[in-house]
Amino acid sequence: MTLTPQRRLLILALGVLLLAGLGTWAVVSAADEAARENSPRPGGPAYASGKVRLDTPGRMVFRTTAAGPRHDRLVSVPATAPAGATRTASPVACLRFHAAAGTGVCLQATRTLGRPTYRALVLDAGLRTRRSIALAGVPSRARVSPSGHLAAWTVFVKGESYGTAFFSTRTSILDTRTWRLVPSLEEFAITLDGHPYRNADVNFWGVTFAPDDDTFYATLGTRDQTYLVRGSLTARTVTTLAENVECPSLSPDGTRVAYKKRVLGKTALWREHILDLRTLKSTPLAERHSVDDQAVWLDDRTVAYALPSADDDRPGAEDVWTVPADGTGTPRVLLEDAAAPPGR
Repeated sequence: MTLTPQRRLLILALGVLLLAGLGTWAVVSAADEAARENSPRPGGPAYASGKVRLDTPGRMVFRTTAAGPRHDRLVSVPATAPAGATRTASPVACLRFHAAAGTGVCLQATRTLGRPTYRALVLDAGLRTRRSIALAGVPSRARVSPSGHLAAWTVFVKGESYGTAFFSTRTSILDTRTWRLVPSLEEFAITLDGHPYRNADVNFWGVTFAPDDDTFYATLGTRDQTYLVRGSLTARTVTTLAENVECPSLSPDGTRVAYKKRVLGKTALWREHILDLRTLKSTPLAERHSVDDQAVWLDDRTVAYALPSADDDRPGAEDVWTVPADGTGTPRVLLEDAAAPPGR
């Protein structure tokens, strides 16, 4: 059949209409999916407008993980009765968050030219951005020193979790007074088992700070082993202290470290432990679930951490749990639909 100019124009018009229809359907479908994802869960937490500050006495600030438009936002609740309390929501959303002494670090995801990019925001007590720093990969851990003078973060630059066979991390430390940045702890001199050590597969993650704004602890991974290291910012050195220690968190009294220990078995990949820094004796905590989090200390006796929700009606949500730090007691829920628990 010979196509006349009129028929060619008709076919072209029909093609344009078909493509337009497909485009409209795709946009509407995406909008519907986004609406479903942002729809508040029935029975979920209640929110109220107001200001969220990091230095308000009697308030705790954390990330809300409840489904809805406020997912990942920083919110605050009364510290004495957080469960079920109405949440004051801020406009700031974070994938990872930690705060101390009125300084916060918020690891965010953004999009540049349609591709995901990441940045670290240093926040003041009113959640205003003091400094924004581009990140080299997917956010993993964040921590602020007790004084608020130092901030640390870890990102994945290859792989997406510590459970994968091949992953690479980059851990940075920033002085929030001078804005001096240590881009990677891999620049520091390593002493492993009493000897200088170098290897191309070295990774660091999970920094926790001592009050002196120089000493820190972190995880060193190399040759399929993990180590707790103690480091010095001024000396630019790290020294191994113990094996099989990940994501340490220093206790308020500076004598112990909460950490996740890789264990064998079908019920857990990691189990929370407490390491006494004087004796290097390790005590398993009462939590039997696998905890893939950098725990925090609510006080010298209590550790808090996030676990994925087991409720089918809350997919993707996390809850904050607490457990005694001496290995006794029973884990209990502190906050539902929450992550980045407040604490050291």
